[in-house]
Amino acid sequence: MIRDYRRGDAEATLRLFERAIAETARAEYTQEQVAAWLGVGQDVGEWHADRSCVRTFVADEDGTAVGFTDVDDGGYVDRLFVSPDHGRRGIGAALLDHVIEVARREELPVLSTHASLVARPVFERAGFEVVERETVHRGAVALDRFLMRRQVDL
Repeated sequence: MIRDYRRGDAEATLRLFERAIAETARAEYTQEQVAAWLGVGQDVGEWHADRSCVRTFVADEDGTAVGFTDVDDGGYVDRLFVSPDHGRRGIGAALLDHVIEVARREELPVLSTHASLVARPVFERAGFEVVERETVHRGAVALDRFLMRRQVDL
């Protein structure tokens, strides 16, 4: 079930985000890159404030958050993360389908994201196309990602 984010989801989604990077992203990124991506950690209150500034959706399985995504008013999908325990079950696809439907209802003509090496195939299956490959730096550590866009049929 995909539902709207609630305040009570802050701790669970933050921990899911951290685990997804620490475990799932290791398939494509080095330990040094993962550590740079995670940074020093985030306060749950700040995390909740960030989630409340955008439309955040949670994949809920029997009362447990197993994935989440968000989209801002301009159609930018900032985060798409699935619990490492629930990968390859279509949860990321279901979350993106939900975002696409929201974009249609709200007449957002284009969705965009910066997808990690791990997330790129999920976004591609949802109709996003690579605009360009980018390298960003977290301190002295380089991380590759992809600027991606998807037209929304209104």
